[in-house]
Amino acid sequence: MEEQRITLDQLDALLIRTLGEHPRMGFLEISRLTGVSRATAQARVHRLEQAGVITGYGPDVDLPAAGYPVLAFVSLEIAQGGLDEIAQELARVPEILEAHGTTGLSDISCRVAARSNEHLQETLIRINRIPTVVRSTSEIALSRVVAPRYLPLVESEQRPRPSRVPAYQGD
Repeated sequence: MEEQRITLDQLDALLIRTLGEHPRMGFLEISRLTGVSRATAQARVHRLEQAGVITGYGPDVDLPAAGYPVLAFVSLEIAQGGLDEIAQELARVPEILEAHGTTGLSDISCRVAARSNEHLQETLIRINRIPTVVRSTSEIALSRVVAPRYLPLVESEQRPRPSRVPAYQGD
């Protein structure tokens, strides 16, 4: 199925910002903050959800506070043609927070959380026992330099003004 793509306008970016700052806020309050009607805010958010732009509302979890202070990035080289098989195997490892097919020296890059260095080592051993994995390398994160974010990207482009929407406080 082909991904549906939409062009975000200024109001979409404002709604994304508002929802990011207040994910549990109702549409009446969102409309007050954005300066558009409740129906407009609700319809736009629904459109963004349907298009797959907004994929969820949290909660965000602080992994160290939840008992997983060790974060590592693991690069995997896999046997040729093994992407489907490895995806299923990696999904069975709960410590893998996300995995992406990549270009370059490795085939897959994983973000892995662990309770300790020993727990990370156990997880790496489990990953390396997957038959499709040819080789792995890992790097332990020492500190977060930039937190996960999306707003700077969404707001970095000059967006078109919304059509058929009354003036809102972004004007």
